[in-house]
Amino acid sequence: MIGLEGWLAAAILLVLVLALVREVVAPAAAMVGALVACVLVGILPAEQAFLGLANPATISIAGLFVVARAVRDHAGIDGVIGRFLGDGSGGAHGALLRFVPPVIGLSGFLNNTPLVAAGAPVIRGWAERNGVAATKLLMPLSFAAILGGTLTVIGTGPNLVISGMLQAAGEPGLRFFELTPAGLPLAVVGGTALVVLAPRLLPDRRTPHELLAAHERDYTLRLQVLPSGPVDGRTVAQAHLRDLPGTFLAAVRRHPDGQRPAAPDTVLHGGDELVFVGNIAAVRDLLTRPGLVEAERAQIEVLDGDGHGLTECVVGSTSALVGSTLKEVSFRGRYGGAVIALHRASERVDGKLGTVELRAGDALLLLGDPGFAERWNGHRDFALLVPHDDRADGMSSPRYRWLTLATFSAMVVLAATGALPVLSAILLACTVLVATRAIRFTRAIDALDLDVLLIVAAAIGLGQAIAASGLSEALAAAIEGAAVTTSPMVALALVAIGTMVLTELLTNVAAAALMLPIALDVAQRVGAEPTGFAVAVALAASSSYLTPIGYQTNTIVYGLGGYRFGDYWRLGLPMAVISLATILVAVPLVWR
Repeated sequence: MIGLEGWLAAAILLVLVLALVREVVAPAAAMVGALVACVLVGILPAEQAFLGLANPATISIAGLFVVARAVRDHAGIDGVIGRFLGDGSGGAHGALLRFVPPVIGLSGFLNNTPLVAAGAPVIRGWAERNGVAATKLLMPLSFAAILGGTLTVIGTGPNLVISGMLQAAGEPGLRFFELTPAGLPLAVVGGTALVVLAPRLLPDRRTPHELLAAHERDYTLRLQVLPSGPVDGRTVAQAHLRDLPGTFLAAVRRHPDGQRPAAPDTVLHGGDELVFVGNIAAVRDLLTRPGLVEAERAQIEVLDGDGHGLTECVVGSTSALVGSTLKEVSFRGRYGGAVIALHRASERVDGKLGTVELRAGDALLLLGDPGFAERWNGHRDFALLVPHDDRADGMSSPRYRWLTLATFSAMVVLAATGALPVLSAILLACTVLVATRAIRFTRAIDALDLDVLLIVAAAIGLGQAIAASGLSEALAAAIEGAAVTTSPMVALALVAIGTMVLTELLTNVAAAALMLPIALDVAQRVGAEPTGFAVAVALAASSSYLTPIGYQTNTIVYGLGGYRFGDYWRLGLPMAVISLATILVAVPLVWR
């Protein structure tokens, strides 16, 4: 029987889910707000609600952000993945066969977000050079990294959260390879499915019809006709703005007539705004065409000078840019770059760049100084930065490369052998990297994704609220009732499915933290091994395949690959079913 506090907790969680699904506020704000509500209604005392900030899981994830930044700066992950790709033999299937296994292996020990961020541009470039559709490779890269996160306790955030919550509940935390007996079969089966299914299920955007419909990662660029310039007074055809390689003139905007399609005989006048849709190379060429200037020329003039080049940025799911316009955030003053074009998957962007409300996964093409990519690389506002000009951005020295690799390897060995607790090994690695200046202290601080850390801490507090309110016990009793009439396997399946649904609605960390108290209660009621149910929650929380915004790595490849939202269901639904089936087979065999 659910008491008053249980109903209040259920109401708070329902409002939280609705707020996140409808994107009313940022995920971190919603999670913290829900936790504060639990304090205000008396479910948890304030001093207990915010213990998640000091939880070993939160501190471990923060430390791994620093280690991952150093590895990304110095270890040459992109070069490693490039070597695995090899030549163009075997097409998409051959490439998947070569890079999926090593990505799975690497992401078991390295945070998967920087791994995908470093590997995605390499894979896209390889695909373009070898005539392979990048759409068949980039999503599998993200999914492979997700699968690899199930191999070890440091593979992904939910694993560490569950370990930390177990410790907080007086139970032993997860050992370094605790998840491996179930995670390894999941990685093998899932990786095999990726290699077999991805070439068949994912779209090939190279066909003429699909290129016309999706404009394969084309950007919308607005240029203005310079008064008294060589284009002023000429028709579109006379100005040689028809049949341009890699781009086309979509519309002409003229005040006060508004926007209209661009016909070959349309006469262009000074001040007219021309809307082009084209790829990055075409955008670069258009910027140098006489008689045309960037529509928001003031930005370019401020940044004009030697050494400036084009950089492609993908807006992250936790970015402060989401829901705001370039004008509202004063992009040029804040970031030191001028956005000149915008790409949004599956749709053309209308309106001036400065007034377009940005979304997660949007790709921005901007003009920045030589240090732009180094300065903002890894920042939470950008899931990915790809320089498109030959500039050296923070080349690593061999000394720091070997020091970083040695420190990272030592961290893994110390944690895996039990010589040091996982948290101690991570903190030791951070100390060594900062003390030796392999990563500057300011850069280490910048590596911390505060939104993610707040989500982790708040999710842990909400998990405690579910347990304290009696809601977890009531839900466990309902699951037990279903299991009694069938089998404990049904209870495990319901826990896993509930976690997978919450992962898509909330975040993987939140799903793990909210479902763990319920899973432990269910395990106790059906007489099952609690660790097995905890592992099932960890594996299910990482099975985020159905949307581009459910997992940071999915967001990275969404804009870069020019995917549509529905493309994730093509491959994601079979992957979710395969993951669930593997969990239900592997977990009972290991934890009886």
